[in-house]
Amino acid sequence: MTELPEGVQRVAAALQDKNHPHGPVMLDGAARTAQQAADALGVAVGQIAKSIIFKRVEDDAAVLVVTSGDRRVDEAKVAALVGPLARANAAFVKERTGFSIGGVSPVAHAMPGVTLIDRELFRFEQVWAAAGHPHGVFQLQPQDLVALTGAPVADVVEAPEEENVLDTLARENAIKMLAARALSVSAMAENIPSPCVNVCRMDTGSGLCEGCFRTIEDIREWGRSDDAAKKAMWVQITERLQQTHPTAFA
Repeated sequence: MTELPEGVQRVAAALQDKNHPHGPVMLDGAARTAQQAADALGVAVGQIAKSIIFKRVEDDAAVLVVTSGDRRVDEAKVAALVGPLARANAAFVKERTGFSIGGVSPVAHAMPGVTLIDRELFRFEQVWAAAGHPHGVFQLQPQDLVALTGAPVADVVEAPEEENVLDTLARENAIKMLAARALSVSAMAENIPSPCVNVCRMDTGSGLCEGCFRTIEDIREWGRSDDAAKKAMWVQITERLQQTHPTAFA
């Protein structure tokens, strides 16, 4: 522990106090951006829980938005929830959180502030957050952010841009992959695999992720489910796929 940077030690202690099962790990390279962290960990950019800090105008409180790495924070949405905002410079971030920009953890802040959790993080079973240093990260499930911070889950990001042709092809391939995995899961009794694929975006019309055909509630429940419950969820996924994309099973 004493070999870790001071900020990472504080995060490690806070995680231990909450009985969180995953402590900080140090990457070989810096993970100041979501893309750098994703590349180092071999995960999707959306699985990086990045920390964005604003300054609330009325009381100079730090407002932390923990958002999915492939999304952009909508400042107007955040302001509608917590009040008018101003930009936070590096000195303000360091003073209020105790961490430098690029390594701001969602826990163990130097001073209390306001925190909001992006609901888009719940597209994923596992995510990674900064651990108090540009090289430090720790693993968690999206629902752990609620338990660790006591913060609400909210819609705080801009709507994704219209998908291009490559995005469409990626989504179609993901559906075919999901259908193939659904067939293989039907013969399994244990170690049921996650339905997560590389396409992770909630369809506002159906309420389902376009990649794994789960609701946000399904995604939240997955990490707490046993093999029987996970297999039952796969049955639901298969039924949804057969209704909307029957040719994927051809």
